[in-house]
Amino acid sequence: MYKKVDVLVAIEAFFTEVKDSLAQGENVYIRGFGSFIVKRRAKKIGRHIKQNTALEIPEHFIPAFKPAKVFVEQVKDNVHEMPEGKADDED
Repeated sequence: MYKKVDVLVAIEAFFTEVKDSLAQGENVYIRGFGSFIVKRRAKKIGRHIKQNTALEIPEHFIPAFKPAKVFVEQVKDNVHEMPEGKADDED
């Protein structure tokens, strides 16, 4: 059996590597689980509501996760309904 501290250290190291890779523009693919990817958001015009002015939001990049098809199917097949009091989009 693994010690909880060892598991936490391994997970922290994994996520550090994922963050570093994404910061360099590299995607991370984990077979059967999913992909950590960098998405490009195009330049757009936004509104400052209080001042009622338009402002330009520059192009930027954000991290995203896309689950693998196998992972999605496994969740669909095994989760029958949410427990009482839980919403689908609850964070």
